[in-house]
Amino acid sequence: MLNQLPEISAPHPPHILKTFFPLLDRYGDLQSEVSFRLLTDDVCRWVNYNPVSWEPYKAQPEEVIRNTSSRDLPGIFVAISEGKAVQDGAVIMCCKSMESVSYIDHIEAAGLSPVYIHLYRDGRDVALSFIKAVVGPKHIYMLAKKWKQDQEEALAAKKIIPSDRFVSLCYEDLLEDPETVLQSLCQSLQVTYRNDMLKYFESGESRRTAHAGKMWENLEKPVLSSNSRKFLKGFTREQLIIFESVAGDILDALGYPLVTTREEHIDKFSEVQIKVFETENKNLIAAALAGADPEDLRKRKPQEELLREILNR
Repeated sequence: MLNQLPEISAPHPPHILKTFFPLLDRYGDLQSEVSFRLLTDDVCRWVNYNPVSWEPYKAQPEEVIRNTSSRDLPGIFVAISEGKAVQDGAVIMCCKSMESVSYIDHIEAAGLSPVYIHLYRDGRDVALSFIKAVVGPKHIYMLAKKWKQDQEEALAAKKIIPSDRFVSLCYEDLLEDPETVLQSLCQSLQVTYRNDMLKYFESGESRRTAHAGKMWENLEKPVLSSNSRKFLKGFTREQLIIFESVAGDILDALGYPLVTTREEHIDKFSEVQIKVFETENKNLIAAALAGADPEDLRKRKPQEELLREILNR
């Protein structure tokens, strides 16, 4: 929707910060020309291998280094993001990587001062979506832990980020009244709302993303007003008890009513239970990969091979 505005470039995210912050120790001192060039090369390759192509933009190491204001990962991230925005004729770059919530301290320390958009959705529906996806955990316990952590980090950031740089949006409100929610968002971002935002499903970006994997296929459809509370039919009572035992406090904090009772909740899962969940999760991930669309896996392979290359150096 944001990508429909001419002043905003909002491509599919290659998850630069999530991928490379945990790898930085492998590059050594980034003040070294060799080390910084190696990191820049790898990040550029990673972006160019994104399952949803950024074409016609291509991240070029020489150009990125020339436009980098700081010799660190945030500097590379900004230079590539700005390069993409310039290619698109935009003045604002929107990074849609949810995982960036874990690196807000680094983003702020780098002096970037962006506007953060916290788009939150009922965690039980989020879990149901990820069970069907080719990425992410698959067991309800791991899904609940991940969603809880993400929301805790976002809510913690909301307390310290100036209010004019933190926007909270409820996904279910967006489904119910997308025009009003988008108008409010545009006002917060100081951009002009356009009706084209609701025609996102007709855009080339949406089509490219939808064709890149089944988990994004709904991007070729208008807003699905009924796309909520599907967990009521999608999960067993036992699964709901596990999720709400783990993340019920965050559901409550975000205004989502629980469907299980406090008496049903498990205050603490045993080590044996957690090990069983971990084993089941691995099996479910393997099954998801085995049943995945071969074309979806093919598009992810270049990034996977690059990551193995980095880890094996």
